[in-house]
Amino acid sequence: MELLEILECSPPLTREPLDAEQAAGVARVFKALGDPVRLRILSIVASRAGGEVCVCDITNAFELSQPTISHHLKVLKEVGLLTSERRASWVYYRLMPETLGELSALLTPPTSGPTSVTAAAAAVSR
Repeated sequence: MELLEILECSPPLTREPLDAEQAAGVARVFKALGDPVRLRILSIVASRAGGEVCVCDITNAFELSQPTISHHLKVLKEVGLLTSERRASWVYYRLMPETLGELSALLTPPTSGPTSVTAAAAAVSR
């Protein structure tokens, strides 16, 4: 099963437990985000006006070799956080908002019910 399919079919964590395949797929995304360089790359791309960044601009933002940056970009692409397009000799990267949206939905607590943050806070204050 493709990673984005796993995220799309995964219920919010507060509604029901993930099965083994779903947990493994989601963990791959979080593992990719767990590296400070990859997190910075993602933020560079996400915050860029126009929504895309040339690989040359990403490489220039770090004191790392080009092969190391390429490895990090490959990891982010493999988990569906970035996509790329080659134009002449340069590659441009864009954020995949669908993947971030699915991660956000997975982590969003319910707004009501016994497992909500509000209900838990009210129970503690009693």
